[in-house]
Amino acid sequence: MAKEILVPDIGDFSDVDVIDVLVAVGDTVSIDDPLITLESDKASMDIPAPAGGVVKAVRVAVGDKVSEGSPILLLESSAEASVNVAGADAQPKVSGGAGVAPAPSGAGGGYGGAALQDVHVPDIGDFSDVDVIEVLVHAGDTISEDDPLITLESDKASMDIPAPAGGVVKEVRVAVGDKVSEGSLILVLERAGGAAKSPAASGAVAAAGARAPERVPAAASIEDAAAFRRAHASPSVRRMARELGIDLARVAGTGRNGRITDTDVRNFANKGGAQPAASSAAKPAPAAPAGGGGIPQITQPDWSKFGRVETVPMSRINKLSAKHLHKAWLNVPQVTHFDEADITELEAYRQSIKGKAKEMGFNFTPLVFMMKAVVAGLKEFPKFNSAMDDAGENLVQRHFYNIGIAVDTPDGLVVPVIRDVDRKGLFELARELGEVSKRARDGQLKADDMQGGCFSISSLGGIGGTNFTPIVNAPEVGILGLTRSQERLKRVDGEIVDRLIQPLAVSYDHRVIDGAYAARFVSHIAFVLSDVRNLML
Repeated sequence: MAKEILVPDIGDFSDVDVIDVLVAVGDTVSIDDPLITLESDKASMDIPAPAGGVVKAVRVAVGDKVSEGSPILLLESSAEASVNVAGADAQPKVSGGAGVAPAPSGAGGGYGGAALQDVHVPDIGDFSDVDVIEVLVHAGDTISEDDPLITLESDKASMDIPAPAGGVVKEVRVAVGDKVSEGSLILVLERAGGAAKSPAASGAVAAAGARAPERVPAAASIEDAAAFRRAHASPSVRRMARELGIDLARVAGTGRNGRITDTDVRNFANKGGAQPAASSAAKPAPAAPAGGGGIPQITQPDWSKFGRVETVPMSRINKLSAKHLHKAWLNVPQVTHFDEADITELEAYRQSIKGKAKEMGFNFTPLVFMMKAVVAGLKEFPKFNSAMDDAGENLVQRHFYNIGIAVDTPDGLVVPVIRDVDRKGLFELARELGEVSKRARDGQLKADDMQGGCFSISSLGGIGGTNFTPIVNAPEVGILGLTRSQERLKRVDGEIVDRLIQPLAVSYDHRVIDGAYAARFVSHIAFVLSDVRNLML
């Protein structure tokens, strides 16, 4: 008997454009096969089939606008089990924004009575509609409390969202390219110690239409199934790629935000990218480059063959820093300019008043003078206080002065931001610097504490070294690296005298800053530091 399939609950969306119709009259579809693709200004989503059967009539066309309850097609049911035949509860697969439909929760809910928990995005500060750049778990994975689930990235920060509890992932409700905010559903978790499923219950799962993790058939000759799952593509494009035997990890996306479209897949196939079905004697094709920007990935040998080894998990901060620094290194053409400043008089002044600061409860370090000198440089050379827009055609000129300070913590490097440095006195900056550094070491920084930086300072002065090349903290365009000051003999007014010299190293984005401009910027910082009275200019 033919049943009318309707658009299910799609959240707050209404009058959404149909951008692709994925089936035609006569097609045989299975449960969860995508039927149509919808796209609003905030999200794109595939509407899956709530049951298997044969398409008898299609009620929509590309360019139509639909809402919850709009007819999609007429489906003649097959012997395959169906779920919510009317389609009212079929869950759309969403990519790119709000409106993710809720997952089953509570006991039962189609999971054989297991104790289930919906896991949502927690409080992430002022972030909203943040891009999901990596999904770190899959359906069926066993996870522990605090294991990272997804990685989010805005234009100012990246962060991992940890698991609030241990258990087994039953269903992942986000994908790379989605945008989420506080409260968005991430996944459905069967809590550790939840009721075990009997074979009968497992059968009920299939009957209820619970989606299994995406599997890539061997015939597709896909080298890296995990990379295939992480590819930025909609479910319908993944289906096409599997049918054509194309490894999505090798396809360049031309859609919005690098999304792989069906046209990208067809073009790749036309260029000979499709792989024939593999026979038992077929020799695997060489692996495609897997590193960022098409760079071949460096793989590890089996170190255990050479001696005793152990695997030490990286901290969440280490992992986030590694990804951000790698991205900055690949995308920003960086140059470092070296200079030095004579800070003899400045240090004498600092020594004369650091006791007063100590009485007030904080340390008075040379770093506060460096922050003030950098602000003076940003005002004189404003390109260093700008950022290149995403199109690479304009500069966003900032008229505020927030300085990021790299802080070494037990878990790795973090960069909290000291705001409005131009409006604060030396003692006020010293007190705030001490407080934020302590919060960083104690792991108590919030997302807000690391947003809005204009320029960064990385100081190794307390450790040593003579110079180094700091990596630009993109999307900023400059960073000052400081090492330990050095006593040197210099000729001043015909006499050989001891002077205290501070090495300066400024790395900059060469797309925005040229060499002469950078040299003048660093020279101005050195001038300001040469006499504490220059801070008043």
